[in-house]
Amino acid sequence: MPHDIDHILREWEYDPQANVRRIWGEDGAQKLQVRVDQGAFQGIMQLNLDGRPDGKRPYGFEFALDYHREALEKYRQNHGGQPEGFSLDHPACQELFDEGARVYGRYVFLLQLKDYPRVIRDTERNMGLFRFVNTHAETEEDRNNLERWWPYILRINATARALKTFQEKQYATALEIAAAARIQIEQLPEVQAEEFFVEKERSLQALDELAEELTRNRPLSEEELLQHELQEAIAQEQFERAAALRDQLRQLRDPRE
Repeated sequence: MPHDIDHILREWEYDPQANVRRIWGEDGAQKLQVRVDQGAFQGIMQLNLDGRPDGKRPYGFEFALDYHREALEKYRQNHGGQPEGFSLDHPACQELFDEGARVYGRYVFLLQLKDYPRVIRDTERNMGLFRFVNTHAETEEDRNNLERWWPYILRINATARALKTFQEKQYATALEIAAAARIQIEQLPEVQAEEFFVEKERSLQALDELAEELTRNRPLSEEELLQHELQEAIAQEQFERAAALRDQLRQLRDPRE
């Protein structure tokens, strides 16, 4: 088997604006490839589009999180349905931290590809992982380890949902998603970590920019089009046309008139 990847690198020249692509692997699974060019280092990173990004199945489960959730369910069954007493030791938390980082690494690139359904899927999985660790970790340090990243993950999840909804021509709903996420981030309990405050500020700014972009790119409503035509008619002193447009606007706003 050849080990040299020069032929792949020549075929796929590095372009920072187009350095991510989908391929079908020899195992029949769809994969994501990232073209890397960092000084003397050139290469390709590859990860699975579905399941764990590294293709592994820890403990025979699709994700380590699924294994630990199953362990919690078995514990409840043996303890009268109660979760009290179940905990995640530090190695288990580290395993989940690593898995969350791998999933994060994938949805960053999926966002570049505008694969919004998979971004939503992966961010929701990591949000569930955050809550699971925060609820069940043995130590306070492990319980709070991921909390600093809530502003970021809420922002990426909302961005993907808003853009997917916008593509479906539900323009008002897309703006509502961005606005609701902004409020949610503003109301997050503070976490005493620098990353939390940095990501909170960045996320609020990014959601404001997203709302501006959605507003700028959405088509005008019938009322907005009439209002625009009315302003043009007034500016051009076309008063009869302006009067007719005013009547149309009144009829649109209140069909009973």
